[in-house]
Amino acid sequence: MVKNSIQNIRKTSTGRLIWKYSMITFGIFLYAFAWSVFLIPKSIVGGGVVGIASIIYIITGFPVGISNFAINLMLLLLGFKILGGKFGVNTIIGSLIASFSFLLLQQGINIQQYFDLNKFDPFMSSIIGGAISGLGIGLCFANGGNSGGSDVIALIYTKYRNVSPGSVIFVVDAIVIISSIIIPANSIESIIYGFIVMAVFTYSIDLVIEGNKQSYQIMVFSQKNEAIADAIGKDIKRGVTLLNGEGWYSKQDQKVLMVIARKAEKVDIMRIIKEKDPKAFISVAKTQGVFGKNFDDIKL
Repeated sequence: MVKNSIQNIRKTSTGRLIWKYSMITFGIFLYAFAWSVFLIPKSIVGGGVVGIASIIYIITGFPVGISNFAINLMLLLLGFKILGGKFGVNTIIGSLIASFSFLLLQQGINIQQYFDLNKFDPFMSSIIGGAISGLGIGLCFANGGNSGGSDVIALIYTKYRNVSPGSVIFVVDAIVIISSIIIPANSIESIIYGFIVMAVFTYSIDLVIEGNKQSYQIMVFSQKNEAIADAIGKDIKRGVTLLNGEGWYSKQDQKVLMVIARKAEKVDIMRIIKEKDPKAFISVAKTQGVFGKNFDDIKL
């Protein structure tokens, strides 16, 4: 019941907008939480603008939230002309949310006082911090947002090439990780922990984004294909194709229904098939990639 109510809200334009920015805000907050609790207290720098801001904070004590926003303002011009005004708005919003989150968590409630970090060695802090921050940025990316920094470069590059954002971020942020050696208490070991963070961070981003984009090819063999096709088109708003086939054993003509759908639509499509024809024979396969209208664009 609750799930259906949420889906109905998300179908409206206002509902989609609220859902989108709620997910962006939640994702960036998770990102700031991971850094504030697991990485910065251990002097682990994972990269990006937040990495630079963290280096500044560890050395001088200057708030991460303020320096993070100041640096992002300078990077804003880099992507504004390339990705358009919408990019500029989303980056400003993302930077503000990130900066506010850091100020709230660090200077506001001093979040690290509620966690006993002695229970976590630097390696475990790197794994946990990288995973949570990657999950947060993955949610942000999946809903069209970004937190600025190296995300800007990733979004620009992936606009023209079919390369995962996580891979681009990893390459760019390596420079920041290596530069963390200037922190007096840091050593080569600290840099290694930084790369562990980025490896886990990259994997988590790709896991969220690719999972969100996952598509399925559903083949249906049924005597009620027309009813199934009508219901899918009406309720799911997804195109359906009827293929001509022939049963080799029966030597009878057989219509085969084929539909390409997103991961979020698969369960509803299966439900429709079951309702219309419980005896239908169904084949479901994951697709490597789907390009075209209502799916992904080819970028060469």
